[in-house]
Amino acid sequence: MLVEDETDLLLFPPLRAMWSPRGVPARILLTGWNARRTIFGCMNLATGHRVFQLRYRQRAHDFQAFLHQLHRQYRGWQVTLLLDSDSSHTALASQAVAAELGIQLLWLPKRAPELNPMDTLWGQGKDAICANKQYASIDEQATQFIDHLAGLTDAEALKTSVIRSKHFWLRQVMVKRLCRPA
Repeated sequence: MLVEDETDLLLFPPLRAMWSPRGVPARILLTGWNARRTIFGCMNLATGHRVFQLRYRQRAHDFQAFLHQLHRQYRGWQVTLLLDSDSSHTALASQAVAAELGIQLLWLPKRAPELNPMDTLWGQGKDAICANKQYASIDEQATQFIDHLAGLTDAEALKTSVIRSKHFWLRQVMVKRLCRPA
């Protein structure tokens, strides 16, 4: 079982709390226009293995390209993908591609990003890589972001995304599935 989500990176950095002398506002230098890239990503809930793909947008054909990448990565496995109901996911063409590739889609409840462990992973990656710093290009930033998240060990990714927490909402289902006799 894989959990999927995507995030947008913007060239203009998210501003977070930071130190500066009392009474002197911190300076964050910004130049250019606010470029954007979308990172598609998924994580295996049992192992922590992650797959990422950089795209220019988050449209149905971009999601379908990610499905093809997952199919190549998990060839021969029965893949179940837990994801939100974004229009790029629910598009009939996307669902047809998933069915053709043998990928089962399971939908998270609407407006519940807190249920998706990838959301936590994205946030921590943005704090570590993107906050308070503008890169020379959006592609440099996206590469650094993906390298940071891919550089986590599988165990670190599971811990960072709260999957290993005893309060993780899918924990009981995962324990039953992993402990089921063959």
